[in-house]
Amino acid sequence: VAYPHLADNPIPKLIRILADIDAVVLDEGNDWFQPSNIEVTDLEVGNPATNVIPAAARARLSIRFNDEHSGQQLIERITAIAHAVEPRTQIRGVISGESFLTSPGELSALVSAAIHAETGLTPELSTTGGTSDARFLSALCPTVEFGLCNATMHKLDEAVAVTDLIQLQAIYRRMLEQAFA
Repeated sequence: VAYPHLADNPIPKLIRILADIDAVVLDEGNDWFQPSNIEVTDLEVGNPATNVIPAAARARLSIRFNDEHSGQQLIERITAIAHAVEPRTQIRGVISGESFLTSPGELSALVSAAIHAETGLTPELSTTGGTSDARFLSALCPTVEFGLCNATMHKLDEAVAVTDLIQLQAIYRRMLEQAFA
């Protein structure tokens, strides 16, 4: 840091890139999906010294996106933003799955009817929540996601009431009976 004119500090550039990315509004959502969002999930400089300008600075992002975008389109957009600040920026995009939507129809009606018959509840068709392997299956066939919900989901010592498992089994059985009736 004693000779800043001899160095190219990557941190201020990364901060500008991230500020530009943070300012992006991808969309306002649509009839089926909430708005897409970009989140900074990690920053790394790896510099243990306080008096040395680091050689590199890295950030990781996570983008939850709806059906108004493709993974490749978003990688290209992030790359353009970064290159506008620093053309030598290296971007590595990983697409873990594209958004998908099975429009309401025969499958969602079958699932909804089975849930209502076994629980008395009318399910809400929704695309909120996380992601699952349905993102891969949806390319092969109509797909709905349905299962147990509970307060310990995805946590240490995840647990569910046995009565909920029994009810879930009854719903699945009813769906199969109706599908093959």
